[in-house]
Amino acid sequence: MLKSMTGFASREFELGQRSLSLIVKSCNNRYLDISVALPQTCAILEPRIQKLINERLHRGKVEFTLRVKDRSKIACISADVAAATAAYAALVKVGKACGIEGRPTLELVAAQEGVLVTEAEFDAEELWAGVEGNILGLLDEFEKSRAIEGEATAADLAKELKRFELGFAIVQVNIAEIEASLSRQLKAKMIEYATQGYDEGRFLQEIAVQLMRYSINEEVQRLKAHIKAFRSISEEEAPAKRMDFLCQEMNREVNTIGSKNILIPVAHAVIEMKDSLENLREQLRNLE
Repeated sequence: MLKSMTGFASREFELGQRSLSLIVKSCNNRYLDISVALPQTCAILEPRIQKLINERLHRGKVEFTLRVKDRSKIACISADVAAATAAYAALVKVGKACGIEGRPTLELVAAQEGVLVTEAEFDAEELWAGVEGNILGLLDEFEKSRAIEGEATAADLAKELKRFELGFAIVQVNIAEIEASLSRQLKAKMIEYATQGYDEGRFLQEIAVQLMRYSINEEVQRLKAHIKAFRSISEEEAPAKRMDFLCQEMNREVNTIGSKNILIPVAHAVIEMKDSLENLREQLRNLE
C-alpha cells in the first residue's frame, strides 16, 4: 500500500483537571527521523512515544508535540538565570545604542521570553495511563491522512506509468523497422565500395554483427519485466525506495534504446519515456 510521507493529525482532550493537546506531523526524509517535544516533567515518556511512532513509520521526518495545562495545582515558576543575564545585557546594549540613560528594570527583564518558566507539576506515569490511548488514536488519524495522500500520489503514478507504456509501445512497433533501416544503411555503405570488390560472405557477417550490436530486443524484454515488477512492488509495504531503484534501471534501458535508435518516431518516444520516468521518481520521493 502506498502511503505519503506527508501527514498531519491533532487532538485535544481533558483528563480530570488537565487539558491536553497532541499534534503529529511529518514531511519527506530519506530516513526515519522522529522529534518529540514534551513538557520537561514528561521527559520520561519520550522513549515510549518514540516506540509507538517507530512501529508505524519507515521513513519521513516526524514531529510530535504534547502540551499539558494543569488547572488543579499551583504552577511551579522557575527562573532561567542565564536567559535573564543575556536579556539584561541585550537591553542595556539597546539603551546605549538609542541614547537612553538608565538600566532595565526587573519587570522588563522578567518579561522577556524564557526568563521565567511556568510549568504545572504532575505525575508523568499517572498521565501516561490516560494519554497512551489518545496517542494511539492520534496515530490512527495520522495514518489515514498519509493514506489519503498516498492514494492521490498512486493515481499520479498510474498516469505517468501509462504515459511511459504508450511511448514503449511505439518503440516495440518500430523494432523491425530499426533493424531493416540499419540493414539498408549497411548495404548502401558496402555498395559504395563495390567497385573495389568485396566478399559477400564478409558483408553478410558484418550485417549480422551490426544487427546484434544495435538490436534493442534485450532492452525491450528487460523493460517489460521492469514494468511488471513496478506494478507488483506497489502492493508491498513501504515500496517507494524499491520502486525508485527500479525506475533507475528502466531509465538505463531507455537510454540504451535511445543510443541505438535511428528512427525519429522512436527518438520522440524515448524523450516521452524519460520525462515520464523523471516524473515517476519525483512522485516517489513523496512516498514512504
